[in-house]
Amino acid sequence: MKINTISGIKCFGGNQLKFSHQSDVLNCEMTFSVHLPPQAEDSPVPIIYWLSGLTCTDDNFVQKAGAQRYAAEAGVALICPDTSPRGEGVPDDPESAYDFGLGAGFYVNATQQPWSKHYQMYSYITEELPAVLAASELPLQTTNASIMGHSMGGHGALTIALKNPGKYKSVSAFSPICSPLNCPWGEKALSNFLGNNKDDWAEYDSCALIAKAEEKLPILIDQGDADDFLLKQLKPELLKAACDKAGHPLKLRMQPDYDHSYFFIASFIGDHIKYHADLLT
Repeated sequence: MKINTISGIKCFGGNQLKFSHQSDVLNCEMTFSVHLPPQAEDSPVPIIYWLSGLTCTDDNFVQKAGAQRYAAEAGVALICPDTSPRGEGVPDDPESAYDFGLGAGFYVNATQQPWSKHYQMYSYITEELPAVLAASELPLQTTNASIMGHSMGGHGALTIALKNPGKYKSVSAFSPICSPLNCPWGEKALSNFLGNNKDDWAEYDSCALIAKAEEKLPILIDQGDADDFLLKQLKPELLKAACDKAGHPLKLRMQPDYDHSYFFIASFIGDHIKYHADLLT
């Protein structure tokens, strides 16, 4: 579980770090980024995982969200993994489309060939990466964690939190894919990764998981009403209906005139970090 340091940059009194390691789960080398706040110089700090969306690497959030300022003020670390396995021999969408394959692992454990050898992102996020962090010398409270994400990563954050009661103190999302069972992005990814049995898809669908959630962890979602993907791909109304039916606490904030971009994320990331930090510290 050795990690290799790629870079380190001073940032808001703390450090923005980038690492690589060999992943046994994904059968390839992976990179991830960590922002350590200045408080980490004195004692281990709580962590917030950020899961990014389609086409992203760990760099997008680090470079565009402006999150480090708020994390430094709150005394929390930010952990930003990549969105899929990478490297020679890792299969991609046959047509090199952006919405499946490299950069689009959908945070599931693939069961179908040729994807299953590498595309085990669910286990990577929930098991291997936390173990890698715990075994490192990074000053992190690895058992005191929250999770959030954007778009495909919002889907990942919600489903992972719902499937792992007690593992995370809080969960939030920006513009999440709320029901992969009911949108083109989800139908394409889940049919390829998991096969044609939609009961298997439901294990990675937030709306389906809400109905049987063992823990009613409150959910915070920000969604722009000018998002081009809102009606066809994201469908927050389905999640709201599922939460209402199950009595699951949900705060869905529809933000007027905001789109799907990192300008939107940067506008509200401070709220999300405060939301998590209040429950972590």
